[in-house]
Amino acid sequence: MSLLTTLTRMWLTRTTKPFTFTAEYDEKLPYADCEGLGLYVHIPFCRSLCAFCPYCKTVYTREKCDAYIDALLREIELVGSRHEGKKKVTSLYFGGGTPALAADRISEIINALERHFEITEGIGLELHPDNVNTETLKKLKAAGVTKISIGIQSFLPKYQSILGRAAVDASAMSAALREVEFETVSMDFIFALPGQTFDDLRSDIERAFETGANHVAIYPFIDFTFTPGKVKPMGKRQKRELLDRITGYCLDKGLTRDSIWTFSSVSGAKYSSMTRDNFLGFGCSATTLLKDQFKINTFSVGEYEGRTAEDKLPTSLTIRFTQRQRMIYYLFWKLYSTRLDPADFEVFFGEPLRKKYGMEFRLAEWLGFLRREKGVYRMTLKGAFYYHHYENFYTLAYIDKMWGIMRKQAFPERIEL
Repeated sequence: MSLLTTLTRMWLTRTTKPFTFTAEYDEKLPYADCEGLGLYVHIPFCRSLCAFCPYCKTVYTREKCDAYIDALLREIELVGSRHEGKKKVTSLYFGGGTPALAADRISEIINALERHFEITEGIGLELHPDNVNTETLKKLKAAGVTKISIGIQSFLPKYQSILGRAAVDASAMSAALREVEFETVSMDFIFALPGQTFDDLRSDIERAFETGANHVAIYPFIDFTFTPGKVKPMGKRQKRELLDRITGYCLDKGLTRDSIWTFSSVSGAKYSSMTRDNFLGFGCSATTLLKDQFKINTFSVGEYEGRTAEDKLPTSLTIRFTQRQRMIYYLFWKLYSTRLDPADFEVFFGEPLRKKYGMEFRLAEWLGFLRREKGVYRMTLKGAFYYHHYENFYTLAYIDKMWGIMRKQAFPERIEL
């Protein structure tokens, strides 16, 4: 594990104790009093498996997908029935995998969730470019989907080749998006690929908006140890220059930055499942974040189906947060949005930010990572780069280790990070 992440963890949590995840199957999900609660559903099926993708996924067949969704509906009922009446939630996001492969049953999943939850801020779903056709889009919209995210990665043949992706038919995609409209049409791109230039990224972003996007996400390439891909990301200096230049370009074009890596061309076009205060996760590998705990479902589709068939939650690992640990998790993802209001922190934890992390935030201002405007912290370009740089260390030190183990063991006894 990286010495940097270890020392940072010890400093910010004020303890030498690691983050400890254990095999707890207590069947408890105290979400009734959680405000700002979101929902996430994981559909792990893809037509083919991209070598660079680290997420929990498996090759699609209709039979396997139907059996999995039957299990997913059982989990939704298990969780939803723990609360009397409808619990108000902010949003619902479908990720994967390729959730659009289950387009015929998305309405069934949404209806099951809406029997227990009132969704107030829309429903988002991820698509592979091959899924962006009129028939599929109409099914999704009829089911209640209001936001879509299309995993383009790059329109350019040289990067499609590096990533093992097929060419994208932008004309057909554009025609389908004109015929079936959504509140948000986001397109995902990868940056920091070997040899990638500012002109390459600018070309992708411009083509996205020409094709029908009103939101783009520009995610950094991360070299996970357990993925079979051999692509190596670019160096730190080139990465910072590329991130700064593409950020400056987007802001000069009048785009709104709503997170470290996302920009929108119209007001209200947002797509992010990561910046919610609390959330419930459904499906294999899905995570649940509550006020005092974090749970991860098993990565095994078979074991997931087996657990739900026994009317048991498919939880694999649980961490019980100390207050400091929960604060760090909260701050990390709040800052992902490039904005942090200390008043929100105080409402959530009942204690002022300055009391817990006043020194750290003063240091961040002095170093030029943050600036304070009307009491609210906003991230600078320098801060955004170093957030990305640290996030890369965090991902490789924590997520890479955890996911690497959970891909091999359905129910590990213990993981320390």
